Amino acid sequence: MPYPALNVAFDGLNQKGMQGYWKANFLRELNDGAIGAHATFGSTVTSVNTSVHVYPIDGAVSRVGVQDTAFANRDMKFSPVIATQWVDPADNDANIAWARNYAEALAPHSERGGYINFMDSEDQQRVSENYGPNWVRLVQIKGKYDPGNLFHVNQNIKPA
Repeated sequence: MPYPALNVAFDGLNQKGMQGYWKANFLRELNDGAIGAHATFGSTVTSVNTSVHVYPIDGAVSRVGVQDTAFANRDMKFSPVIATQWVDPADNDANIAWARNYAEALAPHSERGGYINFMDSEDQQRVSENYGPNWVRLVQIKGKYDPGNLFHVNQNIKPA
């Protein structure tokens, strides 16, 4: 599939003006506590547009060295993503609280960090956790190629 086609594949699910709030973690295993959190929060979902994905991290990803790319968490087994979406801004508080509480329930069973593309803006302090031993090198690279921090509308690595 061409990348531009993949990039718009889910546009039909997200109407204009949709609200959203995301949280992400890493798990070494789907233990009873993590499964219990998923069961509890799955039965109390606040919006029909909300989804939770539990992506496996296995196969080829573990055959690349931790410092060969930016992604360092090659020893994790799962990446749960809480993708909360809803239509009415009046429902912001309820949906955000639900996602935060869900993430807090998963936290005791999770490792540091979470998949970077699935984190919300308030997770900026977790960016270094996501890159682990690659963080210092990435800060140096950012300082060399983007010293003015032009590319900052993301989970930002601030240049050194």
